[in-house]
Amino acid sequence: MATVDFDIAYKGSSVLTQQSGIQRLVLSHQAEIKEVNEVPCFFWGSLTDPLTTAKCLMTLSKVVRSSFGPIPASLRDPIVSAGTDQIRFEGFSSCNGVYARLDLLEDAIDGEFLASGTTNVDFNEPMLNALNGVKKTEKMVLGVGSKEVSISTDKGKVVEKKVRLPERWIKGLTSVQLYLAGMEEKFRLNKVQVVQLFQSIPRGNVKGEFFLHQRANRFVLSPIANKDSVRIGGIQRLRLLEGILPYIDNMTVYQELGGESCSVVADFKNMRLTLALSPDNYRGFSGEGNVLENMIQAVPDEWVMGVNSLLKSNELFDPTMLSIEHDVDFATMDSLTASLSSVGLLGYDLHSHQHYYRRLPFKMERILSLNPRLKNAKKLLATEGVEIVRNTGDCIEARVAGTDVIHTVIIQGEQSRCTCNWFTNHQGKRGLCKHILAVKMLNN
Repeated sequence: MATVDFDIAYKGSSVLTQQSGIQRLVLSHQAEIKEVNEVPCFFWGSLTDPLTTAKCLMTLSKVVRSSFGPIPASLRDPIVSAGTDQIRFEGFSSCNGVYARLDLLEDAIDGEFLASGTTNVDFNEPMLNALNGVKKTEKMVLGVGSKEVSISTDKGKVVEKKVRLPERWIKGLTSVQLYLAGMEEKFRLNKVQVVQLFQSIPRGNVKGEFFLHQRANRFVLSPIANKDSVRIGGIQRLRLLEGILPYIDNMTVYQELGGESCSVVADFKNMRLTLALSPDNYRGFSGEGNVLENMIQAVPDEWVMGVNSLLKSNELFDPTMLSIEHDVDFATMDSLTASLSSVGLLGYDLHSHQHYYRRLPFKMERILSLNPRLKNAKKLLATEGVEIVRNTGDCIEARVAGTDVIHTVIIQGEQSRCTCNWFTNHQGKRGLCKHILAVKMLNN
């Protein structure tokens, strides 16, 4: 599958300067919608715990600069959402198998939100060197606004005229929130237990899966599962958190209901860092496609644009309340939620167990371009490539055109089966194949 890159040009500069012992960081913003670029500043204020914030941002940068699959490390551009009295930094590893988010809560920042919005920033060496040099007693001022991407310190200045954002950046935001929304809390570790756990992680590039167990007052890793264990694929990816171990107050471990992916949430006094791991090193969040089933029902573009103008960045997204307040059918709201997810506009907070809105300006045509299976399913319908041979209400059997072959699709209740290679290889664990999607869309 060909990749699509988006060239983003910045009109202003993201600047990190030091004056009279105060470090000032102003982050540039960029959008596809022109009027959003006219906002001069989203937030301006100081950080109440600059040292812990700097360490967490260094960890986020470590995630963004890493790769655990065949894709070389190349992405360096985490995104920042400012609004609703908090700031979120998010990023993916280049292989899209690791997702990290730093939530700066209300007590972590002391300043003024002038507007609500999202930007992506570049963490170059000058920025990392400046963050690495932050002391506990320093004062650091954070601003989100301005117009190009550049970083300035007492050692020099770096300017980024544009960045290239591969499609997996947005597809990762699409998929990871669905995994997070399907997770439940499994274990809670105190400070001592966290240190003990990380000391037990095998060194080197360890193959195979490990399982996290609780034995008495300790948490241990084992290659053997039991009924209460948490599966962790690519165990070495947890080492990305080693730089913040001394600052963690406690850690919560979550696992997706299907046992595929997991997350750990590190809590600090006034901030929270989430690390989500895909099922294995070779599987990135961007290729899963689990959101497609909720996109079968068409939703007018105006509805998606309306929600985008209604909600602010980081505002909790409650589809039930939106359905009631605006008299929208619940099934339609599910499709609307999926459409918002499909262009990266929704995230999920494990702590509050709710979606939140990410005010990321977008173009509606991305929904199809970023979901080729949905696009191909619509093409099958347009070319009359689907024939329903049996429909008894609780069971549907169809013949669907493939490449030089006719596939059989059977949908019975919540279970769907297809004779294509995609279904054979993945058994529904990575979303519906285009043939099942087409049958469900025709029968909708």
